[in-house]
Amino acid sequence: MHMSLIQLVFALTGLAAEAAILVVMIKRKLRSTFPIFFGYMAYSIVMLGAMFLVVRLPFQAYFYSYYTLTAISLLLGFGILYEVFVNIVKPYSAVIDLGKMLFCWATIFLFLAGLLTTFATTGNITNGVTAGVTVMQRSIQLMQCGLLLLLLLFERRLGLSWRSHSMSIALGLGTYSALNLIVCHLADRVSPVAQGRLTMLSSIASITILGFWCVSLLLPEPQRKTAQDSPTRIILQRWNEALAATPLSAGSRDFAFAPVDSFIPGVEKAVDRVLARKMTS
Repeated sequence: MHMSLIQLVFALTGLAAEAAILVVMIKRKLRSTFPIFFGYMAYSIVMLGAMFLVVRLPFQAYFYSYYTLTAISLLLGFGILYEVFVNIVKPYSAVIDLGKMLFCWATIFLFLAGLLTTFATTGNITNGVTAGVTVMQRSIQLMQCGLLLLLLLFERRLGLSWRSHSMSIALGLGTYSALNLIVCHLADRVSPVAQGRLTMLSSIASITILGFWCVSLLLPEPQRKTAQDSPTRIILQRWNEALAATPLSAGSRDFAFAPVDSFIPGVEKAVDRVLARKMTS
């Protein structure tokens, strides 16, 4: 009963922090800049309220409701990666088209990986669904960690500030994903008492990150910096010009779903164009 009370306090605290983030984003007029992130926060509140209702349902109904809600949350979290990427590489439209294509392929891969894992897992259907959603969750968390690592490595070269809203969102996502992966790895290797402590640590980390987001979005953003302001912006300019001269510029959607034999040469041509421009510059 004591643990349930603590979990309830954590849930209500997280709910209040998410509501505060929504209020801050509306007041700061950030809803149009980060619509997916705003939707993710709003959905988290709805999901928490829905969980209080579905927990009273029979096991089968609760199981499918829980994993459906979780899958939607994962997709929104994946969408935030693209949103942060777009805000960082503005105003290079061709580079954004390339990113859109890659994220589209990654979405298809995640869906197929989860679907194949579901059907390949032995046992009943509940085991398969659990395994499939877990694979998607781990993959997205690894991507979020990868984005954080990329920004850590190239933060200075791209001229980015950690006080910017895009970087703050990426920092929070990557940090929480890294901690969550560590907790999940240790959970099966420790005692039940230690598992409870790890769960509490994960909840504290989640609330801390929500508070960090609320404060960072509330504070005025430093002088707006994008990849265009970077000392190494010429690299992105070459990529943007080369990509604009490839089939990517004809429509990222059509090119994203093009056959593999046309996809690989298109990327190779873009790389060749970038290298050629680098040698002539």
